[in-house]
Amino acid sequence: MLSAIGIPGLILILVIALIVFGPKKLPEIGKATGQTLREFKKSARELTDDDQVTEKESIKEEKNN
Repeated sequence: MLSAIGIPGLILILVIALIVFGPKKLPEIGKATGQTLREFKKSARELTDDDQVTEKESIKEEKNN
């Protein structure tokens, strides 16, 4: 994704964000975004783990029957 934007585009986005939100709010926004992504990844990982456990249990039941 980053390669599609390019370095000049990324710099432009950062400058606009700095102008709109100000230098004091930018670290807070970055921290909140990082926490949101971390929670999303954790939830997605838990869902896939649950699916794998359910799949393994159904395979065991089929073997027992």
